[in-house]
Amino acid sequence: MTRLRLPTYFLSHGAGPWSFMEGEFRLRFQTLEHALGQIGKELEDVESILVVSAHWEERGFAISSGASPGMIYDYYGFPPYTYNVHYKAPGSPALAHRVQQLLESGGIKPRLDPNRGYDHGTFGMMKPLRPKADKPIVQLSLHRNLDPELHFAVGRMLMPLRDEGAAILGSGQSFQNLGLRDARAIEPSAAFDAWLQQTVVHSSPDERHKKLMNWEDAPYARVAHAREEHLIPLMVAAGAAGEDAAECIYHEQLWGFMTAASFRFGRPQRAH
Repeated sequence: MTRLRLPTYFLSHGAGPWSFMEGEFRLRFQTLEHALGQIGKELEDVESILVVSAHWEERGFAISSGASPGMIYDYYGFPPYTYNVHYKAPGSPALAHRVQQLLESGGIKPRLDPNRGYDHGTFGMMKPLRPKADKPIVQLSLHRNLDPELHFAVGRMLMPLRDEGAAILGSGQSFQNLGLRDARAIEPSAAFDAWLQQTVVHSSPDERHKKLMNWEDAPYARVAHAREEHLIPLMVAAGAAGEDAAECIYHEQLWGFMTAASFRFGRPQRAH
């Protein structure tokens, strides 16, 4: 049977352990939760998942390689029970070694980290995406230099995974400014989102690449991302996309003031 090429994704992942919570805070993410659930249906037949999380940075690139990753509670100010939640998906040493092989073939020397657990950039979105925790997951770190061209190149190196049953998910946030959690975020987040939509969805692959590499020229770029770790996973996803077109698969004014979006590159295996 011929295997279909998997899409690659950039997903806005929400705040902290929101998907393990109940009550008003969880309800704020209803639209995001529904969108992630739909994406999970598209990944029903994948063999494994590679997550590029905004919440893991290293001096070089690192790959989680343990068979049973633990949890990293890398947030603060949440209820005590959220520091004892668990997402029990297995790791995949085989996928970790394959990622290492692909990057080494491109001239990058990543290290394997058998002790790395799931940070909230992974488990926060994977809980609604795959609530059964039934897909093996490997995490790839960002390089601390946050160079967009380097991370785009890494995505290109990882493209063969899409033909090997491994989905590539960039986990970040399309607008990330914790200092603007009120109406002041409305204008800058909407303006940056309009640029992002035009760049990712409505540009040719070559133009998309050019604009993403010069993302600081976007309206309110440094208001949207004072530090760009939550945007850089998009560069990996876009690099792995190759010539594939993109679609916006989640879009809302989160909390009533912050425009947030997620994107899929390529065609889904399953319809919504």
